[in-house]
Amino acid sequence: MAIERMDHVGVVVDDLDAAKEFFVQLGLEPGGAESVEGGWVDRIVGLDGVHSELVFMQMPDGHGRVELVKFHAPPYEGNHLDAPSNKPGIRHLSFAVDDLDAVVARLRAWGAELVGDVENYENVYRLCYVRGPAAIIVELAERIG
Repeated sequence: MAIERMDHVGVVVDDLDAAKEFFVQLGLEPGGAESVEGGWVDRIVGLDGVHSELVFMQMPDGHGRVELVKFHAPPYEGNHLDAPSNKPGIRHLSFAVDDLDAVVARLRAWGAELVGDVENYENVYRLCYVRGPAAIIVELAERIG
């Protein structure tokens, strides 16, 4: 018995349209979208009264997806928007890009912000973290060497 592949990463957001546009600006393509609710969803996620919408964002090469999920019910009563990069849990998704400056400029024009600085890692990669809607952090990596 072995893992066949990684299918997708799920990201819960509070503004599905903004998150979708963030990933479009990053270069992903919208895939299937649907609304889910009912006992089967409640049992899978361990919550009662789930009603959610989701959209899959497809990598351009077809080999990876990000699932964006907006829960309409039950409500979440917490604050996660200022969590630092070292908070336990999944904190960022990483994407290889061919032009880091162009991607950062496009995302910043859309409203995203750099978490820190763009850095040169041993003349092999230029790297940075960018924070988008729902405090989603993406690492961008441009191979330079």
